[in-house]
Amino acid sequence: MKTPHILTESERQDLVSYRLQRAKGTLPEADSLIRDGYYNAAINRLYYACYYAVIALLIQNKIEAQTHQGVKQMFALHYIANKKMEQRYSIFYSRLFNSRMSGDYDDFIQYDSQMLSDIRPQAEEFIKAIEAEITTQLS
Repeated sequence: MKTPHILTESERQDLVSYRLQRAKGTLPEADSLIRDGYYNAAINRLYYACYYAVIALLIQNKIEAQTHQGVKQMFALHYIANKKMEQRYSIFYSRLFNSRMSGDYDDFIQYDSQMLSDIRPQAEEFIKAIEAEITTQLS
């Protein structure tokens, strides 16, 4: 895949749209996992839904990151530090990043329905906020 700086404007917009669609399309995957009690897997899908949205935002603005940690850092640097987006979004994304890492890699970590009932609506709000930021930039 071309890097964000090499994409034509049309290709960039197509990729941004695709990533936003992936973000929104991953939420129902998490919902299915939550319904079936697979809470750790649901955390993973919620993280990726938010990750896809952040990637869309970074691509929109030709900001590159090579790792998940880099994506988190670029988001904080370019959107939180300059107050384009509220600090609470960075706190949420960092919490979700850490929860996903623990759920995927740490032993004896078991998330529960209460945690998911808190995180699921926040993930949807986060994606909507990212989409609103992208839309604002296109106006």
